Amino acid sequence: MRLQDIQAKLGGEAIGEAAEPLTGVGTLEAGRAGQVTFLANPRYRAQLKTTRASAVIVGENDRDATPLPRIVAANPYAYFARVAQLFEAPRKAQAGVHASALVHAGAVLHPSARVDEFASVAEGAVIGAHAWVGAGCVIGEGARVGEYTRLMPRVTVYARCEIGRRGLIHSGVVIGADGFGFAPDFRDDGGAWVKIPQTGRVIIGDDCEIGANSTIDRGAIEDTVIGNDVKIDNQVQIGHNCTVGDHTVISGCTGIAGSTRIGRRVMMGGASGAIGHLSICDGAVVSAMTLVTKSITEPGMVTGSLPHMKHADWLKNIVHVRRLDDLANAIKKGKS
Repeated sequence: MRLQDIQAKLGGEAIGEAAEPLTGVGTLEAGRAGQVTFLANPRYRAQLKTTRASAVIVGENDRDATPLPRIVAANPYAYFARVAQLFEAPRKAQAGVHASALVHAGAVLHPSARVDEFASVAEGAVIGAHAWVGAGCVIGEGARVGEYTRLMPRVTVYARCEIGRRGLIHSGVVIGADGFGFAPDFRDDGGAWVKIPQTGRVIIGDDCEIGANSTIDRGAIEDTVIGNDVKIDNQVQIGHNCTVGDHTVISGCTGIAGSTRIGRRVMMGGASGAIGHLSICDGAVVSAMTLVTKSITEPGMVTGSLPHMKHADWLKNIVHVRRLDDLANAIKKGKS
């Protein structure tokens, strides 16, 4: 692929030699001859002088910062992502059902769909055009997998849950397990937790990606709903009856308790969390390891974690934190 081919497909302005063949993508620091790289963060501008890549994608402010062949784009990072897709086109499903797969006679498979080794597709399940069900996947009764969606090996989709079109669901994901719903019924003479039947579904929109070993619980009565173009990292837990708006991204190890309402284009950093029954507005950014304990009503970044420090300093500082309430009360008394 040549730079002029890329520019013809994706737009932007090509500057310099555009006819030399390119073989792939690389980073500024480790790029090799034949690769195309990008500069999106000005702190790495000095690496333009030392990179061994053959071409670079830059923003308007850096159009003259290098003599290398280049494409000037409004968003170099997003442009680079699309270039990488050109070089690494995903495999297309080759239609067919492996002999070891168990497909119920009442399931509906599009002729172009693929079902791999030891997968199970239950009665009433619907597998769309060009969808790919990987080895060992389990598709429950009445579940639906949209066209061009790929389930990597060992994904479990519980009964009646739905996944939209062009999704990518990675290994170990569980969609539609019971939400964590129990009513306490304890008395002096005993008692127990009473399970609340989880009769809702999980509905996942189009163009979503869900990382390995993440779980999305089905609703207790109403559905858990994931919007379009939502990107969920590995080992994320989304509780029952949550809603996640379009274009939201959720980083690894995040935990979202039940009935949380997350808006559009929200960004949740790694190991962040929400305690449930609250709302996070459109455009909010939750920093890594921040715990959201009340609704966020204004877009922008929120942070609830402390930067790391030496252990001895932490021990001294936490003593003061524990005494903040006493200090506040003393101040109030002094004012009165």
